[in-house]
Amino acid sequence: MDSKEKRVYKIVLTGGPCGGKTTGQARLSTFFENLGWKVFRVPETATVLLSGGIKFSDLNADQGDDTHTCARCVGVRTKELTSFCEAYRFQENLLKTMLQIENTFFELAESSNRDCLIICDRGAMDASAFISKEQWEKMMLSNGWNNVELRDNRYNQIVHMVTAANGAEDFYTTEDHACRSEGMELARELDYNAASAWVGHPYFDVIDNSTEFEKKIRRMIASICQKMGIDTGDRLLTNARKRKFLVKGPLPSDEVFPPFQDFEVVHNYLTSNHPYMQARLRKRGQKGHWSYTHTIRKPRIHGQIVEVKTQLTHRDYVNLLNQKDNSHFTIYKKRRCFLDNNQYFQLDIYKTPCHPRCNGLVLLETYSALEDGHLEEALPKFLKISCEVTGDPQYSMYNLSLRAEWNSAESKFCHSLKVPDSENMNGGIPNMNGISLTAENRVK
Repeated sequence: MDSKEKRVYKIVLTGGPCGGKTTGQARLSTFFENLGWKVFRVPETATVLLSGGIKFSDLNADQGDDTHTCARCVGVRTKELTSFCEAYRFQENLLKTMLQIENTFFELAESSNRDCLIICDRGAMDASAFISKEQWEKMMLSNGWNNVELRDNRYNQIVHMVTAANGAEDFYTTEDHACRSEGMELARELDYNAASAWVGHPYFDVIDNSTEFEKKIRRMIASICQKMGIDTGDRLLTNARKRKFLVKGPLPSDEVFPPFQDFEVVHNYLTSNHPYMQARLRKRGQKGHWSYTHTIRKPRIHGQIVEVKTQLTHRDYVNLLNQKDNSHFTIYKKRRCFLDNNQYFQLDIYKTPCHPRCNGLVLLETYSALEDGHLEEALPKFLKISCEVTGDPQYSMYNLSLRAEWNSAESKFCHSLKVPDSENMNGGIPNMNGISLTAENRVK
């Protein structure tokens, strides 16, 4: 039997007050412990500092009443600090402390002989929400940090639990903290700040209040299992799925968009040991800083598509590029990430050089549980949505990147990934990773 490689998966669980973060962390821990994983829970750094005796009155003598030191409001209180230095130094020290605490848990997980899930109660980018952009950039420069490393490369996935004050107001409560009577408005502000700080992470899931709370928790767990390629059977059935829309150009000016993050993205498809497996590399970056990901796309035996993603070093990325499949073009995109109407969107703008079929192509993607036309109502009003193309093979990146014309004899156009019935009956799938395309999956 082949030895299974140990996995360490790092997530940030963030969100506004009364969003289910505490309950979600407990349920997520139990779920993975029942799978046999070791679960590490990294405490919220602001709570560690405040419980250790740090008070805002120590930072600012004019602050007044300091009896309320709840960690979820630490960002708002930081904004109230009167001097540039006070807010800057507090957030810098908070971030340094956070990184060191996290690194301790990361090292413990690496030394463990078990699969490990690390749940971070908030993460490095949360600090950016509570100081100015200029202060944040100064902090990055003076400490040798950058957004790509702190946001994209440090954590495998970000999960944002939307506050009940946004979409489930009847269930919002202030019983567990001493916010003012306008707590609901403050909760929405904290929630928006927390979400905005993570815009741009490649695997950012926003778990809204479009379903009842129990389903919200299951959607959160399912989003993590789906990214990890873990088969949960019917234990976490939800209606959340990826949706894709064709956008008609020209795009509006940047000023029309909500706050966004732009990335340069390069995709290359690879040859694989099994002739029909889809494997690809992604290079994604900002301002000369890059993250690298290897993805294998495969179906389970019962036909559900799974993508297994692995973060790479630059050296591994360069080595794997030697396996590039020359029947595909390299895909170049500008990817714009933004939040709008409580949904996280990725806008992919295809760039040259490319096949003529990709000229001017713009696709909008989101992951949502909204149904019955509610997602269509939540789509960005400033974009001209042509139609939904979810599941349309003409808009899969695999097919878009093919060098050959789709109707040519040598085309590898794929309608869908499917395990042939003969292999299902015989159980002869190599290493349980083999993928075949049946005859109907080829364009005639």
